[in-house]
Amino acid sequence: MAEKYTLEMEIKNHPPPKLKEDTMEEEKPPAGGYTVKINSYGWDQSDKFVKIYITLNGVQQLPAENVQIHFTERSFDLLVKNLNGKNYSMTFNNLLKPISVEGSSRKIKTDMILVLCRKKREEKWDCLTQVEKESKEKEKASYDTSDPGEGLMNLLKKMYAEGDDEMKRTINKAWVESREKQGKGDMPLDI
Repeated sequence: MAEKYTLEMEIKNHPPPKLKEDTMEEEKPPAGGYTVKINSYGWDQSDKFVKIYITLNGVQQLPAENVQIHFTERSFDLLVKNLNGKNYSMTFNNLLKPISVEGSSRKIKTDMILVLCRKKREEKWDCLTQVEKESKEKEKASYDTSDPGEGLMNLLKKMYAEGDDEMKRTINKAWVESREKQGKGDMPLDI
């Protein structure tokens, strides 16, 4: 009987466990609802800066502290809080060349954010990220051949692989007609 009494006392003295509804109120998302990843931008460069232009309607009406940016030597993170009920983010990792964290900044313009990445060395950038550069080099290498016919074939293969059904039909039709002409002797085999 004494054990039953002590158990009842322990149960009464413990606070009730939190229900899921209570925990949901504590774990609210950041102000502004959900976050949208920014994929659309433009960029340019001068001798000293790489400039990234991001269009966001109404961004100039936000308080300056709602537009946050964090720079590292090879990356930056942009977060725009509570713009029209949404948060917006953009992350650039593995920039092509190092930037000066202290010399980089952002400016808020009418319907636009301008991210200014200060170059450590005054040299021309061919693209923004290392991944972009490697992708361009790989694509360029597939077309750079000593045989022009091979380069043309690689181009046609790429068009066929990336094309829609209509593009594939057109390429197939041209290929068949070319082979038929070669078979009749209208066209030499080596062009």
